[in-house]
This record gives sequence, structure tokens and C-alpha cells, in this order.
Amino acid sequence: MKLESPAPHYRMRIITSLSEIAPTLWDSLVADQIYANPFLSYAFLSALEESGSAIEKTGWQTCFITIWDGEQLEAALPLYEKTHSYGEYVFDWAWARAFERHGYDYYPKLLSAIPFTPVTGSRMLARSEHAQRALIAALQELQQAGEYSSSHLLFLPEEQAKLLKEEGYLLRKAVQFHWENQGYQCFEDFLDTLDKKKRKNIRAERRKVQDAGIEFRHVRGQEMQDGDWRFFKSCYDQTYEEHHSTPYLNLDFFLHIGKSMSENIHLIIALREGKKIAASLLIHDTQRLYGRYWGCLETHACLHFETAYYQSIEFCIQERIAIFEGGAQGEHKMARGFLPTTTWSAHHLSHPEFSDAVSNFLERESKDIALYLDDLYEHTPYKILKHIEASAT
Repeated sequence: MKLESPAPHYRMRIITSLSEIAPTLWDSLVADQIYANPFLSYAFLSALEESGSAIEKTGWQTCFITIWDGEQLEAALPLYEKTHSYGEYVFDWAWARAFERHGYDYYPKLLSAIPFTPVTGSRMLARSEHAQRALIAALQELQQAGEYSSSHLLFLPEEQAKLLKEEGYLLRKAVQFHWENQGYQCFEDFLDTLDKKKRKNIRAERRKVQDAGIEFRHVRGQEMQDGDWRFFKSCYDQTYEEHHSTPYLNLDFFLHIGKSMSENIHLIIALREGKKIAASLLIHDTQRLYGRYWGCLETHACLHFETAYYQSIEFCIQERIAIFEGGAQGEHKMARGFLPTTTWSAHHLSHPEFSDAVSNFLERESKDIALYLDDLYEHTPYKILKHIEASAT
């Protein structure tokens, strides 16, 4: 990202529907970003809107900030006016309750995130640092003018988080678990890097699935039919039902992305005696695989681990994909070769006293996160990391 001087003349515009921007303009801007991913694409964001999954009725009112230099889209901030905190994966329910106890309204608030998608990526999409700072200024002005309680930018790259800190935002850390491809030629190569106990456990888990007579079929996005999507949706809905919750995404959303971004989609289907019993939906580009949704219609020992993790790792090895992001949370992923990584969010609260209180909370939480990470790394599943740690001590 280049720094231009003097700053160009910009025009700011709030859009309430992505349809107000040409897909080529949006995707051209996204392609310029270092931290781009398929979830920032016009296809994904418009599918959320057109399917009715992320609209005002569901508590996600689109109010994207865009910065223009003539007819050129210089910067954009995916932004929503939220009337709740569902579907975010960075939890601020306690903050909302504190506001309410003191007679203040926490909602509506402003949220920059990809709905229902805890994946790190650029939020301030900009072609220059000037344009990026123009986005921040516009967000702060919108927050003040609209009398919003707060603004939040979730799953930011660290560089963008630090820039926001310079502008008075409070930073928050969290932990996810990612798998890294070390140039493995096959799954056994990966297993050979793990300590003996972890290697033995994974082989035992895979054997349980095989002994149950379960096989797997991989379907690339371009090959998927409506029937595949409908089966996957039944698995997806079952997961929410088991957690006594309501699915965020509808079938129309999945059919939308199936047509508009099929090259980024991969479906893993589990079959037993020829009957489809489980599925895992993955989104990917050439560098990263994102585990997004999983569900099953039959329960079998270790089926989740095989369908959602081990089959996906094999896909990464086959396609030479460098990183597999397994989704939000989940310490159990470490026993299966995933390592902890820090995620970032940035928060600005309009009320000074609440801002001070949240700042104190985040300072304490950050220390706890640091201790938590230290503890996680002491339990690494990898032989080489344990050897390095032993040598250091």
C-alpha cells in the first residue's frame, strides 16, 4: 500500500446495498489487498444480502462506507448497523448488559465484519494509506453523527489493528487454531512430525471410522448439483438443532455461492453403505482452506474429526494449500495438529466511562490470553517444537 502526497480529493458515500456498486469495481479493490480472501468477494457478500441472510430484518443493516476519487473506488469498509450481537464470534454480550444496567442503549452499534464468518482478512479495503485513514475518519464521524454506542472491527490483520489503535480504538486478542502445511507429500508425512501419542491417537480415530464402513466422496464446487447442496443443508441445519439454535444461513445463500464462486468451494461427503450421512463444506483459495460448516445425520465415533479435519488436511496436502483454518475456538484441534494463532479486533465506545471500563477489562483479558497461549505451546503436538522448547530450557 503506497503513501501518496498530497492526499487526493475524496468523496465519501454510504451504500445500503452492495448492488449499488459494480461487481468489477468491488472485486478490483479486493484484489489489491494483501489480506484478501473469498469472503470479501462481491459474490460472497452479495449472496448474504440477496438470500436475506444478512439484511435489516435479521439485524444486519448494510451501511458500507465507500471512498471515491472520481469514478474510482479507492476504499471501502464492509459495515453493518447491528441490533444484536449474534453471528459475530467476538463476544460483547457483557458489555451490552452493562450498558443496559446503567440505562444506556448498546444497540444499534456499528460492526465491520463478514457476517457469520470468523476469518481474519482486510476490513479497511484501501488502495493507499490516505484512503485507509479516510475510512477511519468516516467511520468515526458516522458513529458520532448516528449516536451509535460503539463501533467494532472484527478479525483484523494485526497491521490494521495497530493502525486503529493509533486512532483511539481498543484492541482485543483472541485465539484460533490453524494447521500449517510443511510441504507434506502425504498424510503419513504429517503424522511423522507429531509425537508418538498424538500420532497413535489419530490413527486410532481414523481406524474407527473405517471400521464403521464409512467412505468419503470429495466434490469440487463446479461439480456440485442442487441435490448436494440440499443434503449439505440438512446436515448444517441438524448441527444447529442439536445446539438448540436457529441456522443463520438459508438454502438460497448456499445455492447463490454455488453458482457465483464454485471455484472456491469443496464439499466432503461421508457415506455408509452408500447412504450419505455427513458433510463438511470448505471454502478455499490457492493459499488457504477454511473449514466453515459441518453436520451429520448419523452419529459415529470420530466421524466429525475425520470429515471436518483429516479429510481436509489430505485435501490441503494434495492441493499444496499452505494453511487450514479450522474455524472458531476448539482446543481439541491441537491434538490433531493445529497450532494456536492470535486474532485481533478493534473497538471504540462512545461513552468515555464505559470506554475506560472496557479498556481495563481488555488489559486484564490480554494478560490472560498471553498466559493461555504460553500454556498451549507447552502442549504442542509436534516433536520438533518440543525439542526446541527442551533445548531452550
